[in-house]
Amino acid sequence: MSDEEEDIILSELDDEELVQQMFDDLYDGLKEEIEEGVNILLERKWMPYDILTKALVGGMTIVGKDFRDGILFVPEVLLAANAMKGGMAILKPLLAETGAPRVGKMVIGTVKGDIHDIGKNLVGMMMEGAGFEVIDIGINNPVENYLESLENEKPDILGMSALLTTTMPYMKVVIDTMVEQGIRDDYTVLVGGAPLNEEFGKAIGADAYCRDAAVAVETAKDFMSRKHNQGVTG
Repeated sequence: MSDEEEDIILSELDDEELVQQMFDDLYDGLKEEIEEGVNILLERKWMPYDILTKALVGGMTIVGKDFRDGILFVPEVLLAANAMKGGMAILKPLLAETGAPRVGKMVIGTVKGDIHDIGKNLVGMMMEGAGFEVIDIGINNPVENYLESLENEKPDILGMSALLTTTMPYMKVVIDTMVEQGIRDDYTVLVGGAPLNEEFGKAIGADAYCRDAAVAVETAKDFMSRKHNQGVTG
């Protein structure tokens, strides 16, 4: 098997085969191969945005589905996301130059009193994998941190996570403060974390509760497409 693997020389594949191979390499979390694949497509005069959407996002979509269906687990998804990041590092400056369209922008962070970040990191990586720009403000965030990031970054989406039942209620503090300041309706607020559920999300006034990273991506895309549609009609 390993000999067979060695035989694949990425530069000898045609475009379609190379993209398929990149799907496999992303799935297997092979960062160097993904970086090489991105560079080969750039040499072949592919637009950075096409590489992002067709090769990287295309591959992460498969990873996301298998994660959702319990075929892949967190360690494998983190490896895949890390490989994706390698490809993204090459594309980011080029995307900025070409002014490529973004799906949307998200600020994400774990709430005050909570230092758990694996779930949050996974959501951030999967969102990047779906073409979102993600600003991760880390763990243990008081309401001021969220407000400052919203002000500075002007995202479409605010994501909050918590893993402790004791820190969950702080999400309501953030949302209530946004309401008080009259900015609540400017953002889509998504919440997640093991102890939460849909009822809790509704009760605190979030737009949606996301069970896992794959659901978060689907939900975010859904809200963004609605937003674009409103923009057209309104």
